Amino acid sequence: RTDAGGVLTAASLCEPGRLATNCREVPGNKPGGLMATAARPTPPAIEPEAARRDEDMRFVVVRGTNPLCNPDCPEWISAEGAITPQTPQKLRQLLATLGKRQLPVVISSKGGDLFSALAAGRLIHEKKLDVAVGRTDFVGCDPGAWNCLAKEGAYAGLSIDAGVECDSACAFMLAGGIRRLVGPQARLSLYPMGQKLMVKAYLEEMAISSALFASIERRSVERRLEPDMMLKVGLTTSLQSVDALTGATICEAVPRPENCRIRPSANAEADAPAKL
Repeated sequence: RTDAGGVLTAASLCEPGRLATNCREVPGNKPGGLMATAARPTPPAIEPEAARRDEDMRFVVVRGTNPLCNPDCPEWISAEGAITPQTPQKLRQLLATLGKRQLPVVISSKGGDLFSALAAGRLIHEKKLDVAVGRTDFVGCDPGAWNCLAKEGAYAGLSIDAGVECDSACAFMLAGGIRRLVGPQARLSLYPMGQKLMVKAYLEEMAISSALFASIERRSVERRLEPDMMLKVGLTTSLQSVDALTGATICEAVPRPENCRIRPSANAEADAPAKL
């Protein structure tokens, strides 16, 4: 005889063909191959386009963090990465957020799309911005991190130019600047490329000597340009480095550079009256 409890819990209730409502199949009862398949998490899909965009030129506003300049520190636009068809529009969008402010561009790039470089260079020239070859070392966090937020519109960082490269198309973005600087520790290289008439017309538009174009055409391989040569043909406007635009002490100069901005100290902010 089977009591009431046994009727409800007997093992035979869950046999195939007579599955009761209180029976449940446990994954461990399945063949090993099926269980392994079910347990294995599906890796997230990686979109090639998204991965490629990480290498595209990124523009962000940076504020110098050298203690020597606090609270009056220089700010600049960091431009780093490959020049792509999206580069001119990205630059235009960032400049729109700055209004009438004119910040120098600190650029580091191994080149990219020639047409986009010329368009970005013309935009830089139109806005009368200075350009220097250099890289930004961000302090605290990198703007690419999801939780890295700009403080008062700028990320914290320091500019350096040791070993920084500006190759091929990058040089044409540099050419759009009003002041154009490539320090002795930075590297700028050019090589012959197509669209000769377009490139020649662009260099003339930027008031750069045709001797630069002739020098490029004489070489069949990429050539690093020496500081004296760049100055002679007008690709650079002086032998200074990026520090002339972003150095910690430039805000002490008279007249004061336009890219300097005073940020209230913590004490000053605490003592300030509440906004009404």
